[in-house]
Amino acid sequence: MSISKRFILSLLGGLVVSLTAQGQATRSPFSAFGIGEYYGNSLAHNQGMAGVGISNPQYFYLNNKNPALLVFNTFTVFESGIVGENRTLKNGEAVEKNASGNLNYLALGFPIKRGRWSASTGLMPYTTVNYKLNYVDDIENSSNKVAVVETGDGGINQVFFSNGVALNDDFSLGLRANYLFGSINNRYSNILLVTEQPRIIVPTVYEQYYYKDFSLSTGFSFHKDSLFNKNYRINFGLVYDFKANLNTSYYERSERNDVNGNIDSLALANYSGTTTLPQSYGAGVSISKADNFTIGADFQYLDYSQFKDFKGQNPTGRGAWRIAVGSEFTPFSASPGNYLARITYRTGVSIEEYPYLVNDNVLKDFGINFGLSLPVARISSLDIGVKVGRRGDLSLNKIEEKYIKLYFGVTFNDQWFIKRKFD
Repeated sequence: MSISKRFILSLLGGLVVSLTAQGQATRSPFSAFGIGEYYGNSLAHNQGMAGVGISNPQYFYLNNKNPALLVFNTFTVFESGIVGENRTLKNGEAVEKNASGNLNYLALGFPIKRGRWSASTGLMPYTTVNYKLNYVDDIENSSNKVAVVETGDGGINQVFFSNGVALNDDFSLGLRANYLFGSINNRYSNILLVTEQPRIIVPTVYEQYYYKDFSLSTGFSFHKDSLFNKNYRINFGLVYDFKANLNTSYYERSERNDVNGNIDSLALANYSGTTTLPQSYGAGVSISKADNFTIGADFQYLDYSQFKDFKGQNPTGRGAWRIAVGSEFTPFSASPGNYLARITYRTGVSIEEYPYLVNDNVLKDFGINFGLSLPVARISSLDIGVKVGRRGDLSLNKIEEKYIKLYFGVTFNDQWFIKRKFD
């Protein structure tokens, strides 16, 4: 590895460590549902295409959407990415704006037998929780009211190891093992709006869920070269995430606080159980022409009716789905003197329906994506993706979230594990 690559890699490592220590997920009330807001498995280059990637193979990028497509990685690939967000929330009466940045992924892929068997490993968030809800509630048999504050933070992370194996020239299979771990913390506080007490006491219930266990995913890929002539290829892909039962530790305590901080606390519960993550599946189709362009579409479905929280409850019983269409175009990847012709340009659109109701209406998300991959050195790149979208509808859900997400990633390709020969 050259000195310049070592320097860039060290600089990036310092950046992601800093963001891991300081960055937090942007606050969103929708992360209060279930185990939080799902990140998905898309890397920065997928985000430029609205997350499309279940069917389309990548030679110089990791395919983290479908492990069966890892067989196309004949180089050792290292990818790292960060994400920045800016969100604006409206509920008809108030407007709240917030922004943040955070680590998005670290991933390494390498061929074991070139063209036949490749593997990858990495670390990335699985879900995130960050919300704060304020409202006024009635007190039974009293004219007084209570101000309630609900807050939550944390999330679940995943370490994964994937393998993709080619069965023949057209078919390949993949398997991904994930280790999920992390905690979600919730606090529920209330205070009387009218009180004659000289010392204001704020009772709070604190609860923590800690998750850890394994889950499995599998993938399938079929591609056929020479669809119309030797330059075109048609691709199909399938992915399936098995239902998983996560070991869950639950801790609950009550607290009494005043303006100077905590007064005392009392442990109420400390026991273990399971949380059931539902199965999900996805399908994709794409058409590509060598390394010139790719057009693809993905469909994903999450069977959230199978979800059960730590208490064995399902708050919705609904399913969730997502449809995305995207494309990428590289004018002339081998152009020696025209840098703009070697840039990969991407765009895509997506629509998503969530598994829960807000104000008794379904919650939908619509987004438009754009992206670029800027060539660096020989076969490495800087990857940029932007998503502009809206979640919820003010007229139907009484709340609306508009957001801009910026994805930045780096991709290093190199040839490792080469047996040197001397004459």
